[in-house]
Amino acid sequence: MTFSPDLPALKSLRRRMTLVYLLAALALVALIGGGAYGLLSNYFFSATDSALRQKMSTEVIALGARDTGDATLDAQLAALPQRTTVSRDPDRRGSDERHEEPPRLRQEDSVNPDLLAVYVLPVDATGNVLGRGITQTQISVDANALQGALRSGSDWRTVRLSDGGLARLYTVRVEGAGTVAALQLGRSLSDQTQILNYLLMSLLGLAALAAVLVGTASWWLSGRSIAPAREAWAKQQAFVANASHELRAPLTLLRASAETARDELPAAAQSPRALLSDVLDETDHMNRLVDDLLLLSRLDAGKLPLLLEPVDLAVLAADTVRGMERLAAERGLTLKTHLPQEAALMQGDPTRLRQIILNALDNALRYTPRGGCVTVSVGAQGGQLQLAVADTGIGMAREDLARVFDRFYRADSARREGVTGNGLGLSITRALVEAHKGRIALDSAPGQGTRLTATFPRLPSPHA
Repeated sequence: MTFSPDLPALKSLRRRMTLVYLLAALALVALIGGGAYGLLSNYFFSATDSALRQKMSTEVIALGARDTGDATLDAQLAALPQRTTVSRDPDRRGSDERHEEPPRLRQEDSVNPDLLAVYVLPVDATGNVLGRGITQTQISVDANALQGALRSGSDWRTVRLSDGGLARLYTVRVEGAGTVAALQLGRSLSDQTQILNYLLMSLLGLAALAAVLVGTASWWLSGRSIAPAREAWAKQQAFVANASHELRAPLTLLRASAETARDELPAAAQSPRALLSDVLDETDHMNRLVDDLLLLSRLDAGKLPLLLEPVDLAVLAADTVRGMERLAAERGLTLKTHLPQEAALMQGDPTRLRQIILNALDNALRYTPRGGCVTVSVGAQGGQLQLAVADTGIGMAREDLARVFDRFYRADSARREGVTGNGLGLSITRALVEAHKGRIALDSAPGQGTRLTATFPRLPSPHA
């Protein structure tokens, strides 16, 4: 298996850019669609109320009422041109009483679809409908609306009908119209609701289509935008890999030459021998640095092969700790383990997992003063395995935790203590943990030690 991160930082940037583009486009669609829906809904609302008020004017005049409980309606009636017509009061149809009616309203009543959709219920004070009323549907009087109109003069409300649909009601108290105490006009909103629902479904469909199209276009555009950065990154990684590879040979030759020269010096030549020993130490340090850079470049380029097999993490941790016990003793440190009795199986590369444990232990041993303790533990939580390396060392500040996995970064506490290192160990550790589909976390506080925790997917035990 080959671990291929495919430039995680650039992939994350591309996803964020795509998400920003997509959200901006969807916000625009929502703004336009919501505005259109709101305008149409408001238009329907206004048109319905206007039609009800206009129809009410016609019916009040037809009844010959002297006054209504709606001051706005009375003012509208007073401003209308009048002509003589026969009263439509059901109790006065046989009389010769005449009153004025606006011809404009009667003409519009016959052609305006909003007016044609309005039903009229003349009622008495107890809510009984007088005559058949002028209605295109079998709708009963709304008692609450009637009581509201009798009490305050007029009443506007939207009610739900027995068939589940909505209707807009306008009820007005009238005076001087015989037994008619109020007029209740209504208009079913089912046709408007159907139109608004159709518009809403269309807008949702448009939003879904826009999400697909804009998402695809955004992904392509963001890919084009970060292409130069991806190319520069690839060139940088190629340079690091090539430089690291080319440096290994001369460093090996330099070490061999320095070692040969030291061995050929007489034992009395202490100063030259010490100087060559320093050269060998620095050469070893440079070799480790070159190896680390080469490993990181392979991880970044996705060219690090992982030989995956079932691994008992507890057994591997015990073997690794056993190999570090002599170094810990030389530094005056106590090395402890807390390992489970049962198998702690995971799918991994034993060599790279050992490197993870070694890097964590090396950090703990470096930053723990003499007399301190380093503890390695392995545990299982559900479908996860946890490897933890905790020390009682110098710890680090909270601001360092955010950058401790950055390459070549070293915390202030480490520099103050004069601890050597190149700042690549934790970067490599995190990359190797993520290559095994795991997660890594670091908890620390100044003077209170550090705890590194790596979590991996767990394989079921063969005896389960």
